[in-house]
This record gives sequence, structure tokens and C-alpha cells, in this order.
Amino acid sequence: MEAYGAAGTLVAIGAGPKSLAVAAKARVLADLGLPAPRVVVIDKHGVGGNWLPLGGWTDGRHRLGTSPEKDLGFPYRGAPHRTHAAQINAGMLEYSWMAFLVAHQTYTEWIDRGRPNPHHNVWARYLEWAAARSGVDVRIGTAETVRLTDDGWNVAYRRADGTVETVDGDGLLVTGPGSSDEPLLDDPRVLSVSKFWHAVSRREIPASSRAAVIGGGETAASALDELVRHEVMSISVISPAPTIYTRGESYFENSVFSDPTGWPSLPAAERRDVIRRTDRGVFSVSVQENLLADDRINHLRGRVTRARRVGDSVHLALCNPDCTAVEHAFDLVIDATGGRPLWFLDLLDAETLDELELAIGAAPDLRNLENAIGHDLAVTGLPQPLYLPNLAGFAQGPGFPNLSCLGELSNRVLRSAVDRSSVDRSAVDRRSGRVSAPAGVR
Repeated sequence: MEAYGAAGTLVAIGAGPKSLAVAAKARVLADLGLPAPRVVVIDKHGVGGNWLPLGGWTDGRHRLGTSPEKDLGFPYRGAPHRTHAAQINAGMLEYSWMAFLVAHQTYTEWIDRGRPNPHHNVWARYLEWAAARSGVDVRIGTAETVRLTDDGWNVAYRRADGTVETVDGDGLLVTGPGSSDEPLLDDPRVLSVSKFWHAVSRREIPASSRAAVIGGGETAASALDELVRHEVMSISVISPAPTIYTRGESYFENSVFSDPTGWPSLPAAERRDVIRRTDRGVFSVSVQENLLADDRINHLRGRVTRARRVGDSVHLALCNPDCTAVEHAFDLVIDATGGRPLWFLDLLDAETLDELELAIGAAPDLRNLENAIGHDLAVTGLPQPLYLPNLAGFAQGPGFPNLSCLGELSNRVLRSAVDRSSVDRSAVDRRSGRVSAPAGVR
């Protein structure tokens, strides 16, 4: 147990699967007597909030798009300390989906029912169970300010009672999609993701003759899967793709997500093509099967460039390359384009933003940050690690932004934390004249 915190403190914003995968593996390392960082997680809603109605991204009753067997330890290959990989992976089995089911005496039933993907609220219960088992320090509050310091990171967060507290860490892990309450137009006929699910929970979805769902990913898929259960005469799915793609689930596609070893060697155009075809702007197979026979659904290609209220309708301007924008009228619009990938930049103070721009050598926009993510899933060039797995898909592998390789994600983050802490301790020892061997990770 004394090894817990031996590699400093890692602060994580967002108490979802990524943070909990890192926290669980850090506990396993510590229990084996290996150096591991202390993990402190900050989240507005607590563990698994985005998989519950209170998070604003779901009503909790729709099914997970990924197999739950891709759990906190998957793919159970490699480890932060390579000579202890077998012991570490065995320890992570104690945090597996199967262990959760066995602990709740539902494993046999799940097998007999054909291993179905769980509902979102059940996945949240799994995350809560894993968090309690790991003993991770979870702080309930909204992160408000993030500041890079000489020694690491300082995060200020506001608790429900209005008080502001701070936590310092040697590294910062940012996860989550940001807010789900930002519609493209402030109008009662245009619903953000959170307003849509709030209306669903209160049974206040209005009858509609022509509805639109903007977005082609899983956020839009869940909203569409719910909307078809209500009184709507026609539903248009609006996305820039030429059709609504189904997420690839063959061995060849899945293996790229599970094992990103050769990913960085692929040409940039091929990497973006794989992500476009298999991850971004695609519906899961189960949702596609549910919608297949519903003749109310159609697809409109284009990007929404303008939204305006005209009488009782909302007019959306759709733009396609080399084409004149065309307006379509709807009486109900759900903006399900998903979260803002750069939402966390709003938390950084001016000096930290300057440091980030200096580190990547360009303005911190989406493309530049994606290109700056290193093997450890942190932004290269910063003096203190800022881990951004949600932006690591292009540079390091398509599984890091989602649930496809949480075990490899935790390996890279923790290996980096331990390596950095060993270097820091060695530097201190040299300055003090002491001679000590840094804790190895090989």
C-alpha cells in the first residue's frame, strides 16, 4: 500500500471509464508494491454521471454501443511495469465486467441471455462498483479553472454548496465530452441533447409532423432510437456523410481499435479514413437494426450552417461542397452533434493557454492538438503532462477516445506518470548529493 502516491498525484477531470481505468490500475500497482500515482477525480455529477439521466447525455435506458467485455482492463495486454504484466493484468480482472456480474450474482443470467450490451444505467453501476473497489478519491464539483504551475497543475472546482476548492497534481487527465446543453439555436423547438433527454424523462416530447436529428454518431443514434417511439410523422437525420454508416464490427476493424501498435505508421489520410468509416459519424449495429424497418426515417446530407425561426417552423440551411445551401423546414429539431472536443480550453487561464500554444507551435485548435498527442497520450512539449485521450485517436489509435482499449490507455498514462516521477526523484537526488536508483518501469 505504501507505493500508492509514490509517483505523485494525477488529477483527472471526469469520473467516467477512462479515469476509472487509470485509477483501478493505479490501485493494482500499489497493491503489488509498485510505484503508482495517487489519483484524484473531479466530476460535477460523480462516478458514471454521463451514463445516467442527470448527466444530460442519456435517459439511462438505451444500450451501450460497445461490448461490456471491453471493460476497464481490456485488452489485458502489456502493463505500466512490463516485468509484472501478468500480475497486473490478473489484478485488473478483479475490476472486470465479469467480476462485477459475479459480485451481483447476475453472471449466469447475462450469459444465458446471449451476452447483451447493458443499458447505460447498468454500465454506470459497474463504474460505481469499480470506483468503490479501487478507493479512488472522487471530488464532487465543477472544474472552473485549470492552471499550469512550475510543479504541475492546479485545478479549482466549485462544490454544490458554492464553495471553491483546489487540488494540485503532477499530471492532468482530461476526459468527457463537455456540456450537452448547447443547442445551435435558442428556441423551444430546438432541443439540445440534455433538453431532449429531460423532455423524455418528463414525457414532454411534443407531437411533430416533421422532426430532424442533427448528427451521425452515437449521440444522435440514441436520440433517434428514442424519437421513433414518439408521435412523429417523419424524421430526417442530418449529417455531412453521404449516408448513415454502420459502425464496423468485423475482426479486422475491431483489431485496429484493440491494438494500436502499428497505427502511427499509417499515412495520415488512411488514419482519418478509418476513423471516419468506423468511429465518427456512425451508428452501432444494434441501433441500425432497430431503425431498419421504420419508413419514417430518411437521411439528408449536409452541414447545418444556419438555423432560424420562421413562423411555426425552424428553418435549417444545409450546405454541401460545391452546392448552393438549401433550406429545410422542421417543427422539431434535436441538435445531437455531440460535445465540443475542445471544451476544456475554456478552463485554462491565459498563461496556460500561452504555454499550450508555445508547446505545439501553433494555435490550439482541433487539428493542431490532435497532431501534438504523443505516445503517452499527453501533449508533447509541455513541461507537465496534460493527457488528452479524447484527442488521441488520430495520432495514437482510434480506440483511445472511446471504450475500445481502456487497459492500454491506462498503461500509457501510468507508465508516463511513473517514468516522470522517477526522473524527478533522480534529479532531486543528484542535487542533494544522494545516490539512488530510480524506480524502473521495464
